[in-house]
Amino acid sequence: MNTGGGTPAALVLEDGSVFRGLGYGATGRTFGEVVFCTGMTGYQETLTDPSYHKQIVVQTAPQIGNTGWNDEDDESSRIWVAGYAVRDPARVPSNWRSARSLETELERRGVVGIAQLDTRTLTRHIREHGAMRAGVFSGAEVGTTEQMLARVAESPAMTGADLAGEVTTAEPYVVRPDGPVRYRVAAVDMGIKSNTPRMMARRGIEVHVLPATATLDEVLAVEPHGVFLSNGPGDPATTTHVTELTRHVLQRQVPLFGICFGNQILGRALGLGTYKMRYGHRGMNIPVMDTATRRIAITAQNHGFALEGEPGARFDSPYGAATVSHYCPNDGTVEGVRCLDVPAFSVQYHPEAAAGPHDAAVLFDEFVSLMEGAS
Repeated sequence: MNTGGGTPAALVLEDGSVFRGLGYGATGRTFGEVVFCTGMTGYQETLTDPSYHKQIVVQTAPQIGNTGWNDEDDESSRIWVAGYAVRDPARVPSNWRSARSLETELERRGVVGIAQLDTRTLTRHIREHGAMRAGVFSGAEVGTTEQMLARVAESPAMTGADLAGEVTTAEPYVVRPDGPVRYRVAAVDMGIKSNTPRMMARRGIEVHVLPATATLDEVLAVEPHGVFLSNGPGDPATTTHVTELTRHVLQRQVPLFGICFGNQILGRALGLGTYKMRYGHRGMNIPVMDTATRRIAITAQNHGFALEGEPGARFDSPYGAATVSHYCPNDGTVEGVRCLDVPAFSVQYHPEAAAGPHDAAVLFDEFVSLMEGAS
């Protein structure tokens, strides 16, 4: 088995817990918030999702890397995770699209990982004690527990982390549909995934992807039929610029759709608060109920913060009435909001999920209908 040539490695949590294993990927040290992802497939999409910036991802599926790494499924231009922890790396990848092994890609991108550790016990620990700061150390970086723990304690926490500016595009770009352009959308990139503009382009939408620093004038210069707020990493309470931009869009009654981080931004613009969850939702099998239809969708999610509110609750905002439109029946977490007097809605999950499930893809059609109704 290729796991760093048997290089000793350790995953150290800020509460003093230490999980030993073997180096996987690049050798060295890395720091971030340790979280677990329950997806049994789609690890390439997970690793390249900008929403995982500054996080050490633990895969709960026991064997990872079976399909290798290809050049088609990246959700961005790079791997964003701070570190990676797996139980049993595949000895040899086997897939007709595989260009190289997962470990080769981790090494190439400088991602420090750890394998052959007890991910089941680690996941139970995170569930019981919450997501927390951690570090992965391998090779010469493995020191005494006290030395490694001291370095973890010096690393930044996720609460208060302003990360959207670190993952956003440096320059605007446009994703055009193959056929006629039906609508134009200004997409504010706080960590947008590649499949999101593709999903809109398939519906005849010309997507103008703008940096998170975009001004209202820059958004309006696109002459958009709608505005889209993307997913992204960090604490939504720090993203004051995009929240204020959202308020201006709501005032002008431009149709607006947000997902994940964008859901939190819309909620904050409407006056709702946000809070850090104990260990978040990260996976591809998370149920969400629509309070209006009582229908449940199985969704892909990746978030450690959530909106305050109660399922189905109506509330007043500066832009009229709104409602908590979706929630997770597992724990009651708010999963969506909808404005009743202005054309805007958002969800906490990922309707563009490339690796699936695809239950929520219809939300892009709902966005189209919203723009159609405003035309």
